[in-house]
Amino acid sequence: MSGDRSAATGFGAGPIHVAPLTTEAVSALCALATSLGLQCARIDLSGCADKADLLRRMARALEFPDWFGENWDALFDCLTDLSWRPADGYVLVLERADPLRQRAPEVFEAALGILADAAAAWRERGVPFRAFVSADPADR
Repeated sequence: MSGDRSAATGFGAGPIHVAPLTTEAVSALCALATSLGLQCARIDLSGCADKADLLRRMARALEFPDWFGENWDALFDCLTDLSWRPADGYVLVLERADPLRQRAPEVFEAALGILADAAAAWRERGVPFRAFVSADPADR
């Protein structure tokens, strides 16, 4: 992993976006992604307060294989493989992420960094990979 832990706030040109998103906006975003031939996965983080819970929710939503080791390296490995979910590209939407950002900011930032690293790995292969994190970026 590159160690690039930066993420865009709002909807700039980067692959990782942190911004408040309504349920309607998320639905529209996923509909747009699907219309473009991209696979969209919604990951509900309501009440998520720690790394273990975050990893479980991501694994469930993305149907990670049994070999997923429930750690950061395994998350990166799965996010950069996704062979069990073949698509022309990927859009992940992490919904209701504010509780995680507030209760475990180091976990939130690490997850953003891994998403950015995964996006960079996919970009090298010419495959779109974007993550939208529904959270208030004001405190970042």
